[in-house]
Amino acid sequence: MPNPSILLTGLILTFGTFAAKSTEIHFSRTPNGGIQPQTLVDAAGVVHLIYFKGEARAGDVFYSNLKPGSSEFSAPIQVNSHPGSAIAVGTIRGAQMAIGKNGRVHVVWNGNSSASDAHEGVPLWFARLNDARDGFEPQRDLMTFTASLDGGGSVAADSDGNVYAVWHAHPPGAEKNETARAVFVARSTDDGKSFSAERRATLEPTGACGCCGLKAFADRGGAVYVLYRAAFETVKRDEVMMVSRDRGETFQIAYKHPWQISTCPMSSASFADGPEDGTLAAWETAGQVYFALVRPGNLAVSKPSAPPGKGKRKHPALAMNQKGETLMVWAGGTGWNKGGSLAWQLFDREGNQTSEHGERDGIPVWSFASAYARPDGTFVILY
Repeated sequence: MPNPSILLTGLILTFGTFAAKSTEIHFSRTPNGGIQPQTLVDAAGVVHLIYFKGEARAGDVFYSNLKPGSSEFSAPIQVNSHPGSAIAVGTIRGAQMAIGKNGRVHVVWNGNSSASDAHEGVPLWFARLNDARDGFEPQRDLMTFTASLDGGGSVAADSDGNVYAVWHAHPPGAEKNETARAVFVARSTDDGKSFSAERRATLEPTGACGCCGLKAFADRGGAVYVLYRAAFETVKRDEVMMVSRDRGETFQIAYKHPWQISTCPMSSASFADGPEDGTLAAWETAGQVYFALVRPGNLAVSKPSAPPGKGKRKHPALAMNQKGETLMVWAGGTGWNKGGSLAWQLFDREGNQTSEHGERDGIPVWSFASAYARPDGTFVILY
């Protein structure tokens, strides 16, 4: 029988040699001249992509995928069944995607006009990939009584058929200010066929920054996460992370990253699969982008890390490869009706900055970047 200590030493040496190699980062433009690309990789290694195309105030959302062994994304499929019913203005109100049971794609996005008399304001549209996987089912509004949708909604899904649509809005009878806004969750237990009416995620009066984005995510163990910007006492706009360990029944506030500012910064956030016992979360605060590791078992959140340097940094996104390296991408210098630069920083498995970093022009107006890891450990940045 081989000596275990020799085996262990061999593994360490092998890993050390492997980790010392420079990790390649590839760059690609969003297909068909689209903007706001978002990518997710499912358990089968399929890369799923959604993006926006068309008039910024009345455009369309498209879906495509890249199967293992293929060099090009598939022909795009339009997600929204009502043409021109999606919006890109403000950057944070566009479509968001989740991958659920058997690789089914679920998408939500802000509408650009009133859907019905059921509630005040624009709708939160939802559509899911059909059973044949060759199109999307007709879009439907998931808001039943909440009002004043502003910052973009989000969606999360797990492999057991649970789907969570999340947004912040005004409850009935509430004052029309940011301190009265709250985060709501509509849950489906049948893979998006039907949804319950929305419920408040927490009764804690945090408020919600009206025109800031929100992000939801479900990890491999079924825990559900929500990142949003509070608006307590108007000027306390902390980035707040909530976690549910009971499939969306209840949420606990796990972390707050403070920021005192009197105006809405139109910020966004993101999540990514981390190690088996954790999830990566990213957000922006005071012109800097941060990420941290969250462990749902005890709601522990690591000390946030940030890339070196300063600037007007927005819209962070993350990807982790099989070596445990984390790639962070963000947009630099973007603003209202203004594009900017693409920037990136690679961190090793211990969270330390590596020499792989850079910045280049190329983020279009109302857009941002996305990243994913390939099976060989290299990364792709889509922008």
